[in-house]
Amino acid sequence: MLRGIPSTMGDDYQLNVLSLLRHAAVNFPNTEVVYRRSDGDWGRSTYAEEMRRVSRIAHALTKLGIGPESTVGVLDWNSRRHFELYFAVPALGATMVQLNLRLGEADLAYVVNHSQTQYVVVDESLLPIAEKLAAGSYVKQWIVASDTPSSQVETSLENVVFLEDLMGEAPEEFDFEQVEESTAAYAGYTTGTTGKPKGVYYSNRASYLHTMAITAGLKVGYTDVIMPITPMFHVLSWGFPQMAAGAGAKVVLPGQFSAAEMGAIAKAFVDEEVTVANGAPAIFAGLLEYIRAQDETPDLSRARLISGSTEPPVSLMKGFRELTGAEVIHAYGASETTPVVSVNWQIKPELGELDEDAKWDLKRSQGLPVAGVEVKVVDPTGEELPRDGKSMGELLIRGPWIATAYHKLDDNAERFDDGWWKSGDVAVINEAGYVKLTDRLKDVIKSGGEWISSIDMENAIMDDARVLEAAVIAVPDEKWDERPVAYVVLRDGETVSADEVREGLLEKFAKWQLPDVIEFVTELPRTSVGKLDKKVLRTQHLGEDA
Repeated sequence: MLRGIPSTMGDDYQLNVLSLLRHAAVNFPNTEVVYRRSDGDWGRSTYAEEMRRVSRIAHALTKLGIGPESTVGVLDWNSRRHFELYFAVPALGATMVQLNLRLGEADLAYVVNHSQTQYVVVDESLLPIAEKLAAGSYVKQWIVASDTPSSQVETSLENVVFLEDLMGEAPEEFDFEQVEESTAAYAGYTTGTTGKPKGVYYSNRASYLHTMAITAGLKVGYTDVIMPITPMFHVLSWGFPQMAAGAGAKVVLPGQFSAAEMGAIAKAFVDEEVTVANGAPAIFAGLLEYIRAQDETPDLSRARLISGSTEPPVSLMKGFRELTGAEVIHAYGASETTPVVSVNWQIKPELGELDEDAKWDLKRSQGLPVAGVEVKVVDPTGEELPRDGKSMGELLIRGPWIATAYHKLDDNAERFDDGWWKSGDVAVINEAGYVKLTDRLKDVIKSGGEWISSIDMENAIMDDARVLEAAVIAVPDEKWDERPVAYVVLRDGETVSADEVREGLLEKFAKWQLPDVIEFVTELPRTSVGKLDKKVLRTQHLGEDA
């Protein structure tokens, strides 16, 4: 590391996530924070009021003994109190542990104990989960968050206090100290189909810098309205709560909801004039279907729908733009990356001469890295591959909000190398710098000495408007090593033959690459966080063939 003339700047000024909320409260005190209650009704607050409530929460938590090095788990939905805890817990030098409601009971218990979570704030609706976790857990204090009077709440938990009761006794101002920026503000755990969840601890500094980068990368300002649809209990809802505060933007918190309740969320999306929201393609597909069913189509021309988890189908992107004017923007990241690595916001001017189909194809790629993040693609020996849009290898990432190790894991070498996180994703980077994932290392199809991208094949199948979802897996083959098998879910009332699927694939794939087997199913298996569970599909296929 080179060192030159010292600066005259405040380089010792610590970057804390609380300063984002304080900024909003001071400069945008009347900007609304809209939230959905447990009874389905909507409430309204302001950033000034939220800062006062965060101060009262800080008093309440301090009274319980929470401070530096404390770990505070949160079992909650995308609620007002969850939003407040995002700032109150790190402001005390403590670490907020995200307790992922989609994890299985054993994995959730593992997270609580591995992180040594001492305190858990639990929404009243989730008390049954907390009661199962209590036996043999590390937790010494349960803090119930509820609008119901504490005298009316029944639970078998021991050592229970009620957050609103504690807050009612607390002053509206708190003398917050500056927290050392390397202190972990949040902790999250990876999810998957194999192995134990792995802990990723996000520093105040990393979270602050990530907020600045995505605010710029998504062009978010104080005239925006932000709805974090992605769960706040997993990967920090992609940093949207912090981004809303940092930008001074109105925020709409949808609370507890399921796919079946998309109508209430969609109505709020339209009524509150949301301009920025996040979610997986499956969530946005439900929103689009709801809008299509309405008598009047809303004008969503200001809306940017940040789509992650997997590439959004072109049919989804076109559907929103043509029907409502909204833009579906693909973003890429992971638990280890806080999570945003790249955003496909707009096509670079130098690529303006691409034809329409090529532009749509480019638009669904993972896009360009945001400022502050470095990416490269390497071969199995670790050598960097050329940025030619063709050379496929593992994507490696590094930067100030990229993990360099897992919490309390002795052997990190498998996933980290000299500051680079080894993503496990197979990718190409083109001459213009756009990242495109072609597969996971474990999912890429190796057939006849060539690689076939299951992601590209899935998206090509879903380019047919009659197809709702598709999954492509690799299955063993004596002659070719592996062959692709496709699983297809059709939209209600639609019919498509296997030959029609193969015909559609011929535009982008050679005939030898086409799947020999195409299965039409009513639904696809998913992991706890909603990703396609190809391990289940492979097991089912091999079982069927046995």
